[in-house]
Amino acid sequence: MSEVLYAPGLGYYSAGSVKIASRNAPNQAGLTGDFVTAPELTPMFGRTVARQVAEVLAVCEQPKILEFGAGTGQLARDLLEALKRMGHQPTYEILELSADLKQRQQETLSAWSEQVRWTQTPNENFEGVILANEVLDAMPVHLVGFNGNSKVFERGVIWSEQGFAWQDRAAPSHVATALRHRMPALPNYLTEINLAGEAWVQTLGQCLKKGLVLLIDYGFTAHEYYHPQRAQGTLMCHIQHRAHDNPFFAPGLQDITAHVDFSAIAKAAHQSGLDVLGFTSQANFLLNAGLADQAADMTPSDRRAVEKLVSEAEMGELFKVLALGRHVEPPLMGFTRSDRRHHL
Repeated sequence: MSEVLYAPGLGYYSAGSVKIASRNAPNQAGLTGDFVTAPELTPMFGRTVARQVAEVLAVCEQPKILEFGAGTGQLARDLLEALKRMGHQPTYEILELSADLKQRQQETLSAWSEQVRWTQTPNENFEGVILANEVLDAMPVHLVGFNGNSKVFERGVIWSEQGFAWQDRAAPSHVATALRHRMPALPNYLTEINLAGEAWVQTLGQCLKKGLVLLIDYGFTAHEYYHPQRAQGTLMCHIQHRAHDNPFFAPGLQDITAHVDFSAIAKAAHQSGLDVLGFTSQANFLLNAGLADQAADMTPSDRRAVEKLVSEAEMGELFKVLALGRHVEPPLMGFTRSDRRHHL
């Protein structure tokens, strides 16, 4: 997964194909790219997130914003425009692994060149807001499970006469231990664990001096993630707005993702000294943060997009928002109602 997504020049995120559909550049048949993210559906998403961001920036002495994996740059632009109207003009840093997406971001944010800069590492003693929208799901995962004898195996990839193929082996001890801490030994069960994501969150805990980490992604709590009925895991591929489960179909030309185990991410954050400040669905977060207050500014297109963002049958329930922080007092605006931290 790491190789086909990030190998220099060949990986999905390091090659030059258009990945994320832009609301500013649809083709005749519809959207370009392979998938669409919430900021590309409507500016109402970024404007609403900006309200939560502004609440935290107001209590920081030298506030900044750091966005990981900024996509086309649309969320950054919507945030900067909304924050300016609220009287905030923070430095906006972007950490982006994809050269292609970085170029698109620079084009999108050309009018904000005095505020925006790109970085390769998060700064120590960071004060402000760290954002990651659909970042954790694209981090390489371990594909693991229990065989009929309740032993932990790891599923890997080999090259055969027929091309790429799966092959199982006994899981390394640290991987086996991680899985056993998450779920009972269900026979013939396959799932994923995102140790890279947990390590990344712990790195943020070392960098954040004061402020908020806002993680928006699709996923579940551990109770839902490792449910007996989810015995084939969550690994999915995305190409030309179609989803399927075959990562060997077009390696390097399609996105590969796995849903997020938010319980594991919250635990890793807590172990790094961060506070878990809130956890709820995307729909609840947006409504708590004042999405409905902007109804008068919505075009018909915005209204259709907002329905997709908050509908339980669309993105509203599948996507979750996890707030982590340090020296920030809850409750935060986006979690005033329907905070689900007790489910983690």
